[in-house]
Amino acid sequence: MKHFIFLGIITALLVSCNVSPQHIEYGSDTCHYCNMTIVDRQHASQVVSTKGKAFKYDAIECMVHSLQDDMKDTEIALYLVADFHQPGQLMDATTASYLISDQISSPMGANLSAFENEKVGLKAQEKFTGELYSWEEIQKHLKL
Repeated sequence: MKHFIFLGIITALLVSCNVSPQHIEYGSDTCHYCNMTIVDRQHASQVVSTKGKAFKYDAIECMVHSLQDDMKDTEIALYLVADFHQPGQLMDATTASYLISDQISSPMGANLSAFENEKVGLKAQEKFTGELYSWEEIQKHLKL
């Protein structure tokens, strides 16, 4: 009997600490940083803590500012951004390439979009102009 109780507790703990992205309910979920409703599938983002808590954002710049501000002491397992070319599809933010272009509006006005990798980012830069950044560079560029 004790083994079943112990097994049940362990199972409950493992299920409750699932470190994976949560689906973003566009039009009803709100941004963790600015509280705006998340509607733009090309610019949404999300971080997931090592404890499995997901924080959703309406724009990449909100995610970066949140990481610099209210999330400084939170251990993050996943950094995710929407792929500009596949709206609604989240990808690894740490390997993405970022373009700031006046030709692409983002929800919070930074004109910041994410692309799968540097090669795709360079093609987008040719089309839309602007400045291209890596994950590390965009965090420095948007420093609060």
